[in-house]
Amino acid sequence: MNIQRISAIFEKDIKDFMKNMMLLMMPVIPIILSLLYGRMSGGKELPIFVMYIIVGITYTSVTSSGMMTMMAEENEKKTLRGLIQSPASFLDIIVGKSLVTGLMTLISLVVSLIIVGFDPFLNVRALLGLILLFLYFLLLGIGIGLFSKSIAATSAYIMPVMLLFGFTPMIEFLGLDKNSIIIKVADTFPIMQAIEIHETNSWLPLGIIAVWVLGAALFMYVCFKKTMTDD
Repeated sequence: MNIQRISAIFEKDIKDFMKNMMLLMMPVIPIILSLLYGRMSGGKELPIFVMYIIVGITYTSVTSSGMMTMMAEENEKKTLRGLIQSPASFLDIIVGKSLVTGLMTLISLVVSLIIVGFDPFLNVRALLGLILLFLYFLLLGIGIGLFSKSIAATSAYIMPVMLLFGFTPMIEFLGLDKNSIIIKVADTFPIMQAIEIHETNSWLPLGIIAVWVLGAALFMYVCFKKTMTDD
């Protein structure tokens, strides 16, 4: 990795981020949601699954959406291959762009958790879970962004990602039987495994989330290879 090239990509993308009103509004969404939940709770501590709804929305609306948009923009402008063929490596490009998304995600998540209370996350396993979740949603966003041919196309992907992976804890409101296949499948999803961290003393949920991260990394790699071979 080249620090100067990463810094140059970061500076360019942070300027582009600030000019894009849609991307600029995304970090505000979890903060507004936190204010609403905080007011509804009447000052009481929110249930863990509600706090992870906020986490899920932060990671989908800021992390995944941001990376989708930035990578899709490179695809749309036909500049991605040019970047890859430049002195900057693919890793330099990904790290540079991820720093922008990571910064916005951190600001949004920290502010949101300060509003609703961050005490449940003040332990090693919970923090590791948040880091692994960030990597999962980051890699997923990069992969979908590489797959998308235009910025407009990303809008067709962000909602399924948000509903499946961001709003997973809301399955509690559907009133489904605990033994139903839908509940059993949903319980293996990353956010649900992060909730499991708080309910057990096991490290197994972190291992399952790590498997999801590896799957997202493989998906990103396949999409990258496809992008490089497409005419």
